[in-house]
Amino acid sequence: MDSIVKFWKRLVPLLALVLLCVGCSKVPSLSYNPWETIELPTEANLIGIGFGDDLEHGWVVGANATLFETTDGGETWEPKTLKLDSDNYRFNSVSFKGREGWIVGEPALLLHTEDDGQTWEQIKLSEKLPGQPNKILALGPQTAEMTTDVGAIYRTEDAGKHWSALVEQSVGVIRNLERAPDGKYIAVSAKGNFYSTWEPGQKSWVGHNRNSSRRIQNMGFTEDGRLWMLARGGQIQFSESATGEEWQEPIYPEFSTSWGLLDLAYRTPDEVWVSGGSGNLLCSLDGGQTWKKDREVEQVPSNFYKIVFLDRDRGFIIGQRGILLKYRGQPEAA
Repeated sequence: MDSIVKFWKRLVPLLALVLLCVGCSKVPSLSYNPWETIELPTEANLIGIGFGDDLEHGWVVGANATLFETTDGGETWEPKTLKLDSDNYRFNSVSFKGREGWIVGEPALLLHTEDDGQTWEQIKLSEKLPGQPNKILALGPQTAEMTTDVGAIYRTEDAGKHWSALVEQSVGVIRNLERAPDGKYIAVSAKGNFYSTWEPGQKSWVGHNRNSSRRIQNMGFTEDGRLWMLARGGQIQFSESATGEEWQEPIYPEFSTSWGLLDLAYRTPDEVWVSGGSGNLLCSLDGGQTWKKDREVEQVPSNFYKIVFLDRDRGFIIGQRGILLKYRGQPEAA
């Protein structure tokens, strides 16, 4: 009996040490931090960001009808208040093409401007709209695509007066949805147990089972039209082709991570950024083969929900409670 007690006394500290080592991050540190932290004067979570064609005039939207405007490329931001029937709207998405812009939110809300955001018109949506509007994309004069949180896709070509459905049926409650430049969409189910794809010309969504036991966190499109997938447990995968039928081996940038991966975006065809919870930010300079960690932003008290690059020199990361990161680039050598 004494020998058994002694055995466990020796084993327990050893197990604790093993667990501690597993939890330690072995990801190399990025040698520079290209992101500046901007704290907007709000406690609301930021959700979407959009800029006009000159990339100087932009907007950030969020919960509690949060709206900020910049006219200097995101250097400074001014809060804006719109005259709505309630302050409880959640602004989910904003998009501009030229001087024309759109905002969607919930409960079912659609706003439209034709004068660069100086005035906004609230456009009534049908009570039969399936789900709540979650994304809007300005495509041209009086033309936009709008999606809902159950995967309905609509298009207007007369400034929102009429909308045509692009899919016959919605896909069900979704966690997130992304659109490729060529009009394709990918949507992850609310529980992360499957995903669906749609492309122009198809009448309905095409469902796909996840390729592992790990639930899907987010999906999107790579620079060359393939698919990327973030799954629970810090897993990243890239498809072999645009069809998404074959997948490369899973990548785990940080082994046994306790924080979730939330979004992925390309700055260049080779430079990939992945954001996560608790101020975690990872970067790959070789298309996702190897990874480094930006440890200078770990102390930022925010989850990093969304990464958006306007071009290779301008980008933003959207966080919670008014946190916004602005891309500054690699510092010049002295």
